Amino acid sequence: MATSIIDSVYYKDMYGAARMHALFNDEARFQGWLDFEAGLARAQARLGIIPKEAAAEISEKAKVEFIDIPAMKEEFDKVGFPILPIVHQLAKAVSPETARYVHWGSTTQDVIDTGMALQIRDGLDLLDAMLGELETVLAALARKHRNTIMAGRTMRQQAAPITFGYKVAIWLAEVHRHRQRLVEIRPRAAVGQIAGAVGTNATLGDQGLDVLRETMKELSLAEAPITWHVSRDSWTETTALLGLVGATLAKIGQEIGTLMSTEVGEVGEPFVTGRGASSTLPQKRNPILCQPLVAAGRMLREKVSLALDTMVQDHERSIGGMHLEWSILPEAFVIAGGAIENALSILDGLVVDEARMRANLDMLHGLIMSEAVMMGLAPHIGRNQAHDVVYEACARCADGSTTLRDVLLADPQISSHLSETEIDAMLDPANYLGVAPQMVDQVLALIDG
Repeated sequence: MATSIIDSVYYKDMYGAARMHALFNDEARFQGWLDFEAGLARAQARLGIIPKEAAAEISEKAKVEFIDIPAMKEEFDKVGFPILPIVHQLAKAVSPETARYVHWGSTTQDVIDTGMALQIRDGLDLLDAMLGELETVLAALARKHRNTIMAGRTMRQQAAPITFGYKVAIWLAEVHRHRQRLVEIRPRAAVGQIAGAVGTNATLGDQGLDVLRETMKELSLAEAPITWHVSRDSWTETTALLGLVGATLAKIGQEIGTLMSTEVGEVGEPFVTGRGASSTLPQKRNPILCQPLVAAGRMLREKVSLALDTMVQDHERSIGGMHLEWSILPEAFVIAGGAIENALSILDGLVVDEARMRANLDMLHGLIMSEAVMMGLAPHIGRNQAHDVVYEACARCADGSTTLRDVLLADPQISSHLSETEIDAMLDPANYLGVAPQMVDQVLALIDG
């Protein structure tokens, strides 16, 4: 039985994405190590370091299907390092003559790092595709609700009108920036290495850089100008990207969950019979998908903190940092993938109650339009005095016994400068959206372009 929530048969679909699991499970991890060994052998054969026949056989047998995983696990439990057992397994899978050339001139961290780099490369490809799916859904939602007026809120209080499309476009712009960051990070993250014990590649003599270059060509990875055994900034940067993605999605989940509250009720998760039901309160439809979305964001922030810790290393190989990375990146990718899929489930079919949005706009009897009135009065009596006059007017109708309109019309400090028609225009939320719809258009143009 699994202990981790992302591997739990019961919970894994709530906190992980099957597509991402497939890239970071044990089989993918082992295959990445074997791909490294095969690529290394082919590169060395091309440089005349090992026989071509040996490289061909190593490449043929460097597949998970030829590895005895239980036997590998038994040896790992004894030796404590993960690579020696798989090297022994690969050596058993090939002929005795070829076995002499398996893992030639390499070391454990070369295999682990380059194998992980292969997983990161594929993980970033999938992450980009999933963020692209999220962009498509958010763009459709922003476009549809470009002009859907709702209350903008600050400090959880009604502030001034916005549109729901404007709110969604802010999320969309953030997701788009994450995709830009991903493009920038990829050349620094998908980097392999062959460096040997202390990073100098002494076992390969003066051919160390040649072997590195040719092996990375085989694996379609970039090569670093110097060994990065104790320079983990690129992987920390990758984890930080996943943390940023998680924080954006957590914000979306938090916002939708808040807007779903009974007293607001402006949006709702797609309805599925039984989803969100309380075990004791029959009337409830809880924001069931928003909750793991918020939790995933918090989990990913913890991963970022751990990743920063791995950068603090001593000498040419450190104690413990490498072991942290074995969990940080695979789990972060899986959690981020699961969060994106949860977000897609929420947003693709999100229920938007435009009537409730309008009703909430009107619930304060026009008070939400006080800034518009202040700015309309300001040219006549000055901005600061206009603020004080409208502030006093708002105070007179704060108890809900009258409307802001009635108070404004009855106040000679206001009605002597503004006509009834002008006051009515200032109290119409549609006239005080600023350039919110145009900003939606600008974000959509970024996505479409």
